[in-house]
Amino acid sequence: MQLRYSFRLYPTAGQRASLGRAFGCVRVVYNDALRARETARCEGLPFPKTGDLSKLLITEAKKTEARAWLGEVSAAVLQQSLRDLDTAYRNFFDGLKGKRPRMGAPRFKSKRDTRQSVRFTANARWKITPGGKLSLPKIGDVPVKWSRALPSQPSTVTVVKDSAGRYFASFVVETGPEQAAPATGGEVGIDLGLTHFAVMSDGRKISSPRFLRRAEKKLKSAQRALARKQKGSANRAKARLKVARAHARVTDARHDFHHQLSTQLIRENQAISVEDLCVKGLARTRLAKSVHDAGWSAFVAMLEYKAARYGRTFVRVDRFFPSSQVCSACGVKDGPKPLAVREWTCGNCGTVHDRDVNAAVNLRTEGRKVAAGQAETQNARGAQVRPGAIPAQRVTPTPVGQKQEPTETATRP
Repeated sequence: MQLRYSFRLYPTAGQRASLGRAFGCVRVVYNDALRARETARCEGLPFPKTGDLSKLLITEAKKTEARAWLGEVSAAVLQQSLRDLDTAYRNFFDGLKGKRPRMGAPRFKSKRDTRQSVRFTANARWKITPGGKLSLPKIGDVPVKWSRALPSQPSTVTVVKDSAGRYFASFVVETGPEQAAPATGGEVGIDLGLTHFAVMSDGRKISSPRFLRRAEKKLKSAQRALARKQKGSANRAKARLKVARAHARVTDARHDFHHQLSTQLIRENQAISVEDLCVKGLARTRLAKSVHDAGWSAFVAMLEYKAARYGRTFVRVDRFFPSSQVCSACGVKDGPKPLAVREWTCGNCGTVHDRDVNAAVNLRTEGRKVAAGQAETQNARGAQVRPGAIPAQRVTPTPVGQKQEPTETATRP
């Protein structure tokens, strides 16, 4: 599988200027190609191919006075910007065909975007020097803060400047089955929430750190100071950086928390079951800020890729599975309960349940069934979430006034 490793870069003033030129050239080539394709679409002309755009917008453009500065950066990053545009179009069309979630059409990039990036592929002849620096063509040897060793030779590197003005090198590497961890007999179901970030089926409860809520006071102060600055002034740019750095600290703290907890769970358990929450729907409620602050989607994604990497079993239990309504002791469904009810007693066997722990135990049990292919997931009303094939009657044309009789049945998925 492919993994991405990010490390902090500390370029000099001259290297920052060179990177700025690379960001600008990549953006211009991307926008020129997008404009050429949109113009062809509006005029009903054939869709320009990448090879033709490369020759017109890079090779020939360098010979003109208006685009002569494209020769100041590596040609490989300019070619890569055209490939990125192809990927954007491919994702857009695949979304329309239903092959992936829908996304918008490619849009023009702005020089005012606070996040900029440029990608160096293998043919760009970048390398890691014996001294541990990242050697980039027409930029130089950039110091890197290495936090770990790369598991294999990276195929590409993307240099990113984020909104807080920090530079990062993002490497894509291939990892194999040699990364599999020793087997363990543990199984766990995880119920995600807001008061407690995660409740385990063994009774453990992980408190929600609420990184954004804790930083709100400083964020409000920084944002008020930004609102008072005159637009376009140098002081406004400084104030914007302060706001961006405050948000970056919150993001980094949440990211580190997710990594530590997901790694711990993967090391301790052989099988992990998590409910497939509808985060987009929850983010449209009054709990939106708390839902985004928790970052459930990022945490579950980490669990999923780490489970695949270390040979663990990861199961997403259907979101319609009534984990909070079923007694984990006797299996009887006790009906829906308001969120204010945190403890309840089963009317069949008399077991007193903690709502979240009981849900986590049910998720673990359902995860076993899903992994074994035996799950019959039902919604809260007991109906099948994904009903089977429905037989549909097909009739043949008959004269007007004569009763139609079904002749055969066809299966409608």
